[in-house]
Parts: sequence; C-alpha cells; structure tokens
Amino acid sequence: MTQQWTKYFLALLSLASVVACKKSTPAASELPKGFAVQETPWGTVEEKPITLYTLTAPNGFTARITNYGATLVSLMTPDKSGNFGEVILGFADLAGYMQAGNPYIGASVGRYANRIAGGTFSLDGQRYTLAGNDHGTSLPGGIKGFDKAAWQGTVIQTDSAASLRLVYVSPDGEEGYPGTLQAQITYSLDKNYGLHIDYWATTDKATPVNLTNHAYFNLSAGGSEGILGHELSLAASTYTPVNAQLIPTGERKAVAGGPFDFNTPKAIGKDIAQVEGGYDHNFILHADKANGQSAMATLYDPASGRRMEMFTTEPGVQFYSGNFLDGTLKGPKGEAFIKHYGLCLEAQHYPDSPNQPAFPTVILRPGDTYTQSTVYRFSVK
Repeated sequence: MTQQWTKYFLALLSLASVVACKKSTPAASELPKGFAVQETPWGTVEEKPITLYTLTAPNGFTARITNYGATLVSLMTPDKSGNFGEVILGFADLAGYMQAGNPYIGASVGRYANRIAGGTFSLDGQRYTLAGNDHGTSLPGGIKGFDKAAWQGTVIQTDSAASLRLVYVSPDGEEGYPGTLQAQITYSLDKNYGLHIDYWATTDKATPVNLTNHAYFNLSAGGSEGILGHELSLAASTYTPVNAQLIPTGERKAVAGGPFDFNTPKAIGKDIAQVEGGYDHNFILHADKANGQSAMATLYDPASGRRMEMFTTEPGVQFYSGNFLDGTLKGPKGEAFIKHYGLCLEAQHYPDSPNQPAFPTVILRPGDTYTQSTVYRFSVK
C-alpha cells in the first residue's frame, strides 16, 4: 500500500471517533457519573509521543493502557469486601516496559503471537525467514514486534462504554513477514466489569496473523505470592502437546483425568508438578462454544473472592503459569515477579500454525479481514 493510502486510512479512523478527555477516577466516594477517560503524556519512543490512557467506568472499574505496544498497564477491580486492587502485573513507568528481559507483560503481541518453529515458514511456494529470537524459535513478532511499536491512539466515549482505539501499520517485510498489515485493537470497558479487546486487520499480501494480549493476571492484588492457589477451569477437552522447545508436536491429546484437565475447576498448583516446566500449552476450546458468548476460561481466587471469566471467538487459549518469571523484574511497589507470580490466558490460534497444515489456518489474504474478540469479565463470590 502507498504511504498516501496509509495516511488516508489513519485519518479516516481519527475522524470516525469522538475524542473526550476527563479526569480519572479519584477515591471510590468520588466516582464519575459516567464513563471517564484521561490522557497523560508518558514519554517518547523514537521521537514518537507515548501516552497513558486511563479508562474508568461509573462503578470504579479502571483500565490503564499505553500506546507503546498497545499495552494493558493496569486493571483495578474490587474484591469481595469492595476493596479495589491491581489484578495484572505491570511496571510503574514507560522505562519498565522498555527494559531488557520484559516478557511481554501486558503487551499486544504480533504479527504472530506465540512460537514459530525454526523462525521460518513457507507460504504460496515462498520461504520466509523470521528472527530466531528464542534459541532459533521465533517468539511473538520477532525482535521488534507489535509490543515495541508506537500505536496511534484515539479515544471513543459513549454513555455505555469507554474505549481506546489503537492503530499500527506494519510495513511489508517487517520482521520478515510479507505484506503491509493494517492492524487495529480496541480496548473497551462496560458497566458490568467487562474489559473487551477487539482486533481487526487487513493486508495487501498473504501473511500469517495471530494477535493476542499477554497480560499476566494475579487476582489476589498482591495478597499472595503467586497464582498456584487460584482455581482455574477451561472449556477444553484436548490440548496440543509440545516438544522440548515448546513447539506443538501436531498431536491433539485428550485432557481427561490428567494434569491438563481443567474441565472441573481446580487449583493451578494441584497437578503442576506433573507438568515438566509448568503449564505453557495451547488448549483447544470447545468449537460449539467458542462464539464469544460462553465462558471459555474461569479464574477464581478464594482469598479475595475475585472471579474472572474469559469469553473469546478464538479456537484456542494459551495457559501460561509464569514459569520463567525469576524475581528479576519488579512491580510499581517493588514487588518481585517471582516464578508463578502471574498467569496468562491468551486467546489465540495455535502455536506454529504456519508450519502445521492440520491446524486451523492463520493466513490472511488480500480482500479478507482478520477479526478477533475477547472479553475478560470480573465479579466476586
């Protein structure tokens, strides 16, 4: 696509949105009457302005997002006593997200989420080489993926939601991927403690696309040293086993009765010792329920009473139990992100799909549109 077309595309998105800036939520006793949005300058990256956006619902439910990596920075929800707390891992400032060793905390990852074996794939008779940034395996997006891009943000505010639309144009050949990809991610808060993440993309050449968010959840809001006591259920009867490089073998294996069986809620730590290295696997969601209307995953912290349901239109979810967190990284209050301090539930297509023809296709072609919708909804019990 020409540079002129790209500028026109971005201009249309900006004109289509209503920009509104209001003060962020102070104390719970001073909640706004409607949805509120605040924009705060947050530094620069490669001379591009970075902004921290604060979206607040009338009930106090608050999300903070930055256009650097379209990253979810903070998510504040109440516990069973009505006390609001931080339920995702994050850093205090932009420098935290730019530091070496940041494992995509809160980031939107792409052009291809998860792993591609050997950092290479073939498409329409042509071989493409990607960055082998994990011992020869290509991890989300390569060396400079979508998580390190400065997205263009536009605030949208209505009587029923507060939203942030983020747009990034990935040029042909970026990180080895073919085609100019027009990507858009919209974060929205609703009045029922729901965080909506909607994805959209088009391309001018055939290319693999698999977008997701890499938030690390800990529903205790600092009340525990990890997530092994959290109870998880997954609407999945099968999963994709992996080799030593965490690449799917191509097999689909039943979970029934084993450590991967989360059809009935159980503590994450109950069977984790039986899983070498911990959970970092793609679960195949029940196809008849993967329509965005049924909960595909439910996470519950008995101590705080916080409960989170995940709804998605994607065929899989990567459950990662924070196995590689080692305490080196620290949060805003100096808390160390130790092993199993947070977990990820990433709605996605399967890892290494470009090299696995038996998996659902991830190839986006000109004239087609990539869409994906995921909702994380919070409650207490």
